[in-house]
Amino acid sequence: MKRGMAILLSVGVLVTAAYFTASKWAIRHTTLTFYDPLRTDRPVDVDIAVRRDREMESIAEMITLPVAILNHGNTVKFTEYSFLANVFAMRGYLVVSVQHDLESDGPMVTQVGEEYVGRRSHYNRGIANIMFVIDELKRIYPEADYHHLTMVGHSNGGDISMYFAKRYPDMIKKVVTLDNLRVPFITDGKFKILSFRSKDPVFKADPGVVPDDEMCQKAGITVVKTTYQHNDLSDRGPDGVKNTIQSILDRFLNDDTPPGQVEAEKLQNNPGLIAAAVPQ
Repeated sequence: MKRGMAILLSVGVLVTAAYFTASKWAIRHTTLTFYDPLRTDRPVDVDIAVRRDREMESIAEMITLPVAILNHGNTVKFTEYSFLANVFAMRGYLVVSVQHDLESDGPMVTQVGEEYVGRRSHYNRGIANIMFVIDELKRIYPEADYHHLTMVGHSNGGDISMYFAKRYPDMIKKVVTLDNLRVPFITDGKFKILSFRSKDPVFKADPGVVPDDEMCQKAGITVVKTTYQHNDLSDRGPDGVKNTIQSILDRFLNDDTPPGQVEAEKLQNNPGLIAAAVPQ
């Protein structure tokens, strides 16, 4: 029976991967550079991914595009998360991947003992980038919902996503993180959270970042514990890792019911999700 279930899970992941691959032709990626005059014309690069038919419908004012903001990890580029951007774009989102760091910013430094190991300034800069980009996009895509954002991020980008949600909870619909390590999860249950966790000997979350199982159930948080390495959670990772994450993310986005214990339990107790993410 277990063997049969494993085979079905494998087939499901393969079918999902084929679906995503076949649909890439329908997605348009555009890279733009905006210059922020309030920060000495600081350049902010963005990659915009949108389904061509949905883009045309929004231009014709037939629909309002939901918006997902994608935030990269430290030393990873904003263009290296296409496997995530394509999931959202296929579902009709306007996906905006933001480049937060410049070479002139210098390396990120860890200061043990300080709040968020001294990285609050990096998160604030990320928030400034996101707010600036949103203002610029309103001119290009006026028919998009910038008031109910889905924040997505890997590692440091996941911390930026969680910190943004902490600062501006009324602007958030959902949060998806891949191994954020510094900023504690928000547990007030106002919006859904999905987080993929690595099993990496080097990259480990600070104490108090990931809530315990009881709190996750109460707050509507879904934590998917995987056997993956921290640096596999981008386009650089193996196809099997990316395909599985895509499949779980797609199911998470498919549930539009309000956040709460029932929805979290439904996702967490689905063996097709967890078994796929944590191979035996």
